[in-house]
Amino acid sequence: MQPSRDIAGLIEIMVRLRTPETGCPWDLKQTFATIAPYTIEEAYEVADAIARNDIGDLKDELGDLLLQVVFHARMAEEAKEFTFEDVVLAITEKLIRRHPHVFGAGRVLSPEEVKSLWEKIKAEERKEKSTRAESALDGVPVALPALTRAEKIQKRAAQVGFDWPDVTGVLDKIHEEIAELKAAATPSETEEEIGDLLFSLVNYARRKNIDPELALRNATLKFERRFRGVERRALAAGRPVEQTSLDALEDYWQAEKQAAPRGE
Repeated sequence: MQPSRDIAGLIEIMVRLRTPETGCPWDLKQTFATIAPYTIEEAYEVADAIARNDIGDLKDELGDLLLQVVFHARMAEEAKEFTFEDVVLAITEKLIRRHPHVFGAGRVLSPEEVKSLWEKIKAEERKEKSTRAESALDGVPVALPALTRAEKIQKRAAQVGFDWPDVTGVLDKIHEEIAELKAAATPSETEEEIGDLLFSLVNYARRKNIDPELALRNATLKFERRFRGVERRALAAGRPVEQTSLDALEDYWQAEKQAAPRGE
């Protein structure tokens, strides 16, 4: 079998990998549950390639992520639940439905208006999925990164009116949580208060239209760049970091901050 640019070729490869007796023993053993962690991992690797601005790597990682879609769809087809074509149909229907300003009566919208419209349509879709009363929080995946899930939970609550009237209330809550963290007396209390503080910080980020997951990722990358610079400075001075005094390390850190591009 030869490599192909046609998606049909990838689907055929998966069919052969999953064919009993003649396929791959590892692929045949997999289930939705066992493949799910790989799907999450591949999505993160796509995000990592984007963060590193590595377009060649992005191409490869997108292929790995596409394989996950084909893999899940193949297992569903074997169970006579749905096919890859059904997956394509579902997403195309959704995109058309959620873009009435493009595929319906055309009108010019700002990016903010489009986002608001998207959320409104999603909320309507959730209501239509069941005739029984459901929580506004239903459907937010538990497997999401904690910061992202917190933001989505908060958005759902805000959509039904459970929100601070202005950002001042959010800031007051952050200060309240900091005070409670300082007063925590046991490890379990400290853990709980850290969680409450993080949740409040996510709420503030949401109100400021900032992605908390991206903000923390960028802060971690910034720390990594600066710490690597500290390591280089320590070695240049003749000692590794672990043999360098804390005062010297602080000087190196401040030097890295001064040397960083404006805004970093």
